[in-house]
Amino acid sequence: MATMQDVARIAQVSVSTVSYVLTGVRPISQATRDRVLAAMTELDYQPNALARGLASRRSRIIGLLLPMDERGIGATETAFVTGATAAAVAAGYHLVLSPLGVSDLDELRRLASQRMLDGALLMEVQLHDPRVGVLREAAVPTVLIGRTADTDGLSYVDIDFDQTVRDAVAHLVGLGHRHIVYVNHSADTIAEGYGPALRTRDAFTAAMTEHALAPLMIPAEDSAASGRAALDTALRRDSELTAVLAMNENAVFGLLGELSTRGLRVPGDVSVVSMVTSPQVAELATPPLTAMTSPGSALGRIAVETLLRHVETGDGEIHQELLPCVLEVRGSSGTPRTPAGSSAHPGAGGDLPAPGQKQPAAALPRDDGLEEYRLDTHQGD
Repeated sequence: MATMQDVARIAQVSVSTVSYVLTGVRPISQATRDRVLAAMTELDYQPNALARGLASRRSRIIGLLLPMDERGIGATETAFVTGATAAAVAAGYHLVLSPLGVSDLDELRRLASQRMLDGALLMEVQLHDPRVGVLREAAVPTVLIGRTADTDGLSYVDIDFDQTVRDAVAHLVGLGHRHIVYVNHSADTIAEGYGPALRTRDAFTAAMTEHALAPLMIPAEDSAASGRAALDTALRRDSELTAVLAMNENAVFGLLGELSTRGLRVPGDVSVVSMVTSPQVAELATPPLTAMTSPGSALGRIAVETLLRHVETGDGEIHQELLPCVLEVRGSSGTPRTPAGSSAHPGAGGDLPAPGQKQPAAALPRDDGLEEYRLDTHQGD
């Protein structure tokens, strides 16, 4: 492997000049810089990242703080990570994934105190997220992929949940749906202050109210079993239900399975729209899901670019940006099978199944552990 001494010999400069070109700690003339870079290319020289970091007093490492559980990272979350990684690599940085959540503050303090990170990105942000305070105290440049309740002095990029939910509801209402349920994240997640769950809850209430419709939200754990239970609860609460919005990818597949078990067609009997979803996930379903497509890759890229401006220039200018999800209509949404105001489901007082159609099981009450939320317009964060 070529060494720095080899580069200096070919470029006919000192070793220290090669080091200055790599680290940027001293100005070098363009002609000399060009000779050094040409020598590096000729020798296929790969600079030692650790040595560069020591010389420049930077690690050239940024941390992505993404809490994880046993489910790991899904395709939609992966888009955020790949967008951030590509932007970091293009700028000559390494991105390190660290699964530190709001309960791991001592570990976060240790990580910040070791000065291993030039900056940090926070994901899965809560409205009152203590990780922000820890990083501020340690003077670690930080950008949020998400938002806290108080964003004063914070750079962030996030999904425009108000616009996203409004567009999703408008799509279904425009098709003629009047009985729409929203399947959110779990009740515990909402109680813990998870920003997307709370913001979509309130946005759904506002959007349904604007159309003079009654909002109904069902919380669900991130699992297929909880999606089945959520659909059962929704049908018991509103027998005229014709459409479901869901921002819980794992629950969506259980929900679709429960509809099939009951002999209810998608979208013939019930339309389904998945929110904040990647195309890869949407195409896995049968039929493919109409979805509000997540701008995850763009948000990851913008977050890294913003963070590196803070790191490299000391630029304290705050950057705050919202991007909405984009509606992509596939096969899971359509006009309601029966007029609004009449019963929508066989077995719930509606039409009998067509010849050859599977007779659905009755929607019997069961103790599913789910709590129903009848929403109003006065709920706060």
